[in-house]
Amino acid sequence: MSAKRIGVFICHCGGNISDYVDVEEVRRKVENEPGVAVAKTQMFSCSDASQQEMIDQIEKNDLDGMVVASCSPKLHLYTFRGVAERAEINPYQYVQVNLREQCSWAHRDDVAQATGKGVRLVRAGIAKTRLSVPMSTLRIETKLRALVIGAGASGMRAALGLADMGVAVYLIERSPEVGGWTGQWGRMYPNEHKGSELIGRLYEEIRQRENITIYTEAELVEKSGSLGDFTVKILVRDTETIELNVGAVVVATGFDAYQPATGEFGYGLEGVVTLPVFKQLLDNSPGPLRFNGRRVRDIAYIYCVGSRQRGGEGSNSYCSRYCCTAACHSAVVANELDQQINQFHLYRDIRTYGANELIYEEAGRTGSAFYRFKEQEPPTVEAAGGKLRLRMKDYLAGGEEIELDADLVVLVTGMVPRENEKLAGVLKLPIGRDGFFNEIHPKLRPVETVIDGVFIAGASQGPKSLAESVASALSGAAKTAGLLVKGYVDLEPFIAEVDLDRCTWCDECVKACPYDAIEKLSVSGKQVAHIIPSLCKGGGTCVPVCPEDAIDLRGYSDRQVKEMIDSMTKETEVA
Repeated sequence: MSAKRIGVFICHCGGNISDYVDVEEVRRKVENEPGVAVAKTQMFSCSDASQQEMIDQIEKNDLDGMVVASCSPKLHLYTFRGVAERAEINPYQYVQVNLREQCSWAHRDDVAQATGKGVRLVRAGIAKTRLSVPMSTLRIETKLRALVIGAGASGMRAALGLADMGVAVYLIERSPEVGGWTGQWGRMYPNEHKGSELIGRLYEEIRQRENITIYTEAELVEKSGSLGDFTVKILVRDTETIELNVGAVVVATGFDAYQPATGEFGYGLEGVVTLPVFKQLLDNSPGPLRFNGRRVRDIAYIYCVGSRQRGGEGSNSYCSRYCCTAACHSAVVANELDQQINQFHLYRDIRTYGANELIYEEAGRTGSAFYRFKEQEPPTVEAAGGKLRLRMKDYLAGGEEIELDADLVVLVTGMVPRENEKLAGVLKLPIGRDGFFNEIHPKLRPVETVIDGVFIAGASQGPKSLAESVASALSGAAKTAGLLVKGYVDLEPFIAEVDLDRCTWCDECVKACPYDAIEKLSVSGKQVAHIIPSLCKGGGTCVPVCPEDAIDLRGYSDRQVKEMIDSMTKETEVA
């Protein structure tokens, strides 16, 4: 193989890099590295003018390798791959060095040391590029069918979105009825629509779509295959197993409501109920509220029950997002039923974010009183003469101790992850520290998982309001259709590969792979490991466990990594 001719382009990033790293010194130190034919600095490498300059230099100097030292690859990896392709360089012979987040921003207090580190990072990028080889994406054909798990509001909306984009949908629901939590609710904020009626309309829409098939009392029990061509087995009513072939899976299994422990804020005492129970009481009351045959005249709400907890196994440190809005809305509804009712809100913080602030204001206008307690000094609840007595320090009044009597205490409980251990095991879904399914990135890839072709939506990935859940579901539907409608998908080529001469099939790589991407194969009578390209994520866990050193990673070979390390250990004297 002939020696590489590499172009190195070092970005000032408008001062984000050059204020803390002497980019000209970096250029001077690397311009004579083996393989480097051109080394230049640029004010903004991502600008159109700089991109054109790279293309001109590649064509003028007959370059076949390219290094850009700029910001994080998360921002501009594909930008510069596009530059390489336009200049007719294989895009996988381009390497991006993160000189901003990993160097200049991390070492603002020492320009000399930051510059020295910058030199080492760029040298490592050059070493990797020197040993890079042309690669191409892996093209996988896709089936125009999708499986949606969970027939609550999110799952039903995702199914409708997919169906309207021409994708055949199998919608499965573990319960006997569709609708999830939304189907059990009455009036909902902000549109005052009844949840049961919303679900009814969605269900009617689904019935009109010939390309949606619903299975109730059904759950996923087995999955094989890969992105674009999954074979799944669905157990229906514990008696019948149906095998389906789909191109992608959308998980919209929703949430469970927090169940307080006995004694937690008085839970277990007559008249202490959770928010879901109270909402049902409101929905079923034609007039003034009654509980166990007695008229309710005083209601106390205790916020953040089961949310924002500290420490301990099973604690939920997250904010459940919807609870404050739901409690304030419930108070407004209760006041409409009986304007003589007294309502007391005991809270740590009110988080009716965005436009939901309006319902908090309306609750105050309609007579609700708000008292703030500290996390370390929560309210106490006890039975007292047929009423429920609450004691707390109100920090809106400087820590004054107050005592309230109530007929009903509503524990404003939050969302918790639904019990889905079996489903997570079948799909290999990652679970976050909060117990919900985990996306790749909350902003850049909010509904994608590390399992290609498996998406998450709605409250299965964390607490959400109904509007947020539906937006998430439509995002999942759009991502799914984007993969399936064109009939194929291109995957990155950074996958493991096996040296068949060295492999003796010891099974260690199979044990190490979290994605089931390795199988046993017989080649010329010899048992060896075989990588399934569409399942391999290039994580590399199989590489170090191989006793025969028979596995390597394309694009990150052992030789490349060793050369990068060697180049970084060279002495660097910075003026």
